[in-house]
Amino acid sequence: MEASTKAVTGEELERELERLQEIETFDPPDEFRANALLNDPSVYEEAEKDPEGWWERQAEDLHWFEKWDRVLDDSDPPYYKWFTGGKLNASYNCVDRHVEAGNGERVAFHWRGEEGEERDVTYADLHRDVQKLANAFRERGIEQGDVVGIFLPMIPEVAVAMLACARIGAVHNVVFGGFSVESVKERMEVSDAKALIIASAARRKGKPSPVKPDVDEVLDDLPKIETVIVVRNADQDAPMTDGRDVWYHDALEQADDECPAEPLDAEHPLYILYSSGSTASPKGILHTTGGYLTGTASTTKYVFDLKPDEDVFWCAADVGWVTGHSYIIYGPLANGITSVMYEGPPDYPDKDVHWEICERYGVTIYYFAPTAIRSFMKWGAEYPNKHDLSSLRLLGTVGEPINPKAWLWYHKVIGGERCPIVDTWWQTETGHILISPLPGITSTKPGSATHPLPGVDAAVIDESSEEEVEGGQGLLVLRRPWPGMLRTLYRDEERFKETYFEKFGPETYLVGDAARKDEDGYFWVIGRIDDVLNVSGHRMSTAEIESAIVSHAKVAESAVIGQYDEDTGQSVCAFVTLEGDREGSDEMVDEIREHVA
Repeated sequence: MEASTKAVTGEELERELERLQEIETFDPPDEFRANALLNDPSVYEEAEKDPEGWWERQAEDLHWFEKWDRVLDDSDPPYYKWFTGGKLNASYNCVDRHVEAGNGERVAFHWRGEEGEERDVTYADLHRDVQKLANAFRERGIEQGDVVGIFLPMIPEVAVAMLACARIGAVHNVVFGGFSVESVKERMEVSDAKALIIASAARRKGKPSPVKPDVDEVLDDLPKIETVIVVRNADQDAPMTDGRDVWYHDALEQADDECPAEPLDAEHPLYILYSSGSTASPKGILHTTGGYLTGTASTTKYVFDLKPDEDVFWCAADVGWVTGHSYIIYGPLANGITSVMYEGPPDYPDKDVHWEICERYGVTIYYFAPTAIRSFMKWGAEYPNKHDLSSLRLLGTVGEPINPKAWLWYHKVIGGERCPIVDTWWQTETGHILISPLPGITSTKPGSATHPLPGVDAAVIDESSEEEVEGGQGLLVLRRPWPGMLRTLYRDEERFKETYFEKFGPETYLVGDAARKDEDGYFWVIGRIDDVLNVSGHRMSTAEIESAIVSHAKVAESAVIGQYDEDTGQSVCAFVTLEGDREGSDEMVDEIREHVA
């Protein structure tokens, strides 16, 4: 199909979308297919014949200090180990090797602040600052295996902090910058964090919001945190406690320049990331170094058809979620690509900010949530139409299923009918993308994540018969281990086995999503089967929200359900009973919302 270059709006756009709805599948454009890294469908058969061999070849793209003895140790399911005997370092793979290859001056991140500030951070810049911060950690007693909390907004220092941890074998525990300090406290407490990196303040649509004073309120309850490193942000100072707190810039200035990357076992923990579960307590998902980096690096490379010398990649998520870990930090940096990092929301300072950024930096690959795409649709095509988006060659979606109309709008208005769309399915636990089109091979259907990637064995199972469903709906499962899979739930082995492996046994991973597999073998993910809501692509536990509501002094009981929302997919609907004879009011609603937030 020939690309349309004419910008259309209003009724004409609606007619165009109706025309596109008549097309069942969209083939990769001929030019894209011809130049794609993978364009031969036999890659699926090759990986299916020898899945371990497939993943071994992906691991060989990384730098290893010592090669592995065994690709997969599956002797004790569900505790799988990958690349045992091998030693590597994620920080070295994401930074040093690119500098050593002569690409130190390549931009790692085009950073854009909410108010239009710009910083270009090169791989050499990362190399310098990561080494200094790693030394600053060591000077303050942070050792291999210690947990370091990170509570930062979308600024380049968050990448430096994560990579500095990885460099010395510390385990990072990143908390989404929009969470409350109570969430920070809980996550630091249960992980026994020894240090915490925070910002003095964060910006919310141009307004500085203090962070450090709020965090100080809970630090007295976290005696194991011996060091707090504070990034001065949004031109805001902060109160400092002698002997515990240090400014980030002072820590770097005082640190030694060189910190060699520590060779670490492939199964050495890389990070913990807390995700909502069906109970009030979040799940500490543990990922390890070798398998996770293999999975994120290879899926970034092949799902997004990366050309490091040409592409500018923008995963417009937040580093506080797994999408940011895998496709802002580890996957892109392991491939030596240039990425965009934006501090603010997609409607500030105006509703065209994403398209202005795409034009400004020549973004070639854009990856974002269907929730945002639905908002873009609602705001209107006139916003993207203000900008030259001709640099874009590939689009992606993440976090939730995308409805066909939003897919077609994305294809038409943003992609100009020339960009393949990779609708990716994965989750915090899987570590990296598992079901997705390969853009140089796969014919796509709007709303379908299409097929499992090479090396991945996914199936739809009937809950009663436990037999595979062809052409129907059931439970989505994974029947073969993959490198980036979670190794356990941090300090909660029983919950790990019960949540993911109790239903079908230790060799079959229960995803927690319902799905449909059509007569052509395409996978359509439908939604959660547990008490977890998917709001704007973010998982939220109904039990966790209920627990937060009833912690309000005036609340007796609460029940939370999900409700359909055309923008966010689902919204949170809470039923609340107040203590005693209290009457409900708008003021009380606002008070409870503020308390939960």
